[in-house]
Amino acid sequence: MTLEIMTTESIHETVRDHYAAAALVAAQGDCACSNPETIGSQLYSALERDELPDAAVLASLGCGNPTAVADLHPGERVLDLGSGGGIDVLLSARRVGPTGRAFGLDMTDEMLALAQRNAAEAGATNVEFLKGHIEAIPLPAASVDVVISNCVVNLAADKTAVFREIARVLRPGGRIGITDIVAEDGLSPAQRAERGSFAGCIAGALSMTEFRIGLESVGLANIRLTPTHTVVEGMVSAIIQATKPVGSLPLIDLSAPDPAGTQLGCCGGDGCC
Repeated sequence: MTLEIMTTESIHETVRDHYAAAALVAAQGDCACSNPETIGSQLYSALERDELPDAAVLASLGCGNPTAVADLHPGERVLDLGSGGGIDVLLSARRVGPTGRAFGLDMTDEMLALAQRNAAEAGATNVEFLKGHIEAIPLPAASVDVVISNCVVNLAADKTAVFREIARVLRPGGRIGITDIVAEDGLSPAQRAERGSFAGCIAGALSMTEFRIGLESVGLANIRLTPTHTVVEGMVSAIIQATKPVGSLPLIDLSAPDPAGTQLGCCGGDGCC
């Protein structure tokens, strides 16, 4: 299957199948990562790994450590997009403490089950795992202080929607701390696809400029992309940081229920005049 003919549903299915299999491998006590030098739990400190259940560490398939750059504080609400086995959610939960909350969003039942088991084993009570797609985050507008993600934006079928949703759920003054694989600006989509698969976090990666433009287009500011290490030729893991300006106007939250409990007609009643 080539990148050009992949539909949203086929991308979701391909990614879901790949990470469902990885969750089952980790649940059985084996490492789900095939390239531990550039992807996986070795990108976390030994102290961080020792704090977590083995299955959370074994299921790590990220390209960095977003909790190390997100500058989390006690009492904050943090959302991890594509939370997998829960490693970044559990680390975030420790940093925000009992007065904060860490949410994990994933579309894969097997990963969600593994993450919930890991949270129970870790004794984490300030965590919540949600099922859904990162293109349609099931949280209200302006409801989180920080959005993190670890090598997941590249897997999204609609990255414009992802950026829009990140901006929607962030509170004014909120921030992102993301690690992702990005391509050098001179690398075409076809050349990216030649270097690896979509589920392998390569074919769907944005370029540096594309990522920056995507964040700028939804009103995020103070955008910084910092390469950390090469993954394949012409493609690197990068730390992506940005903030939502304090004076940002609230976005309309179409997912919120009608506070009156009814749909009003054009004349203010329950029908149209």
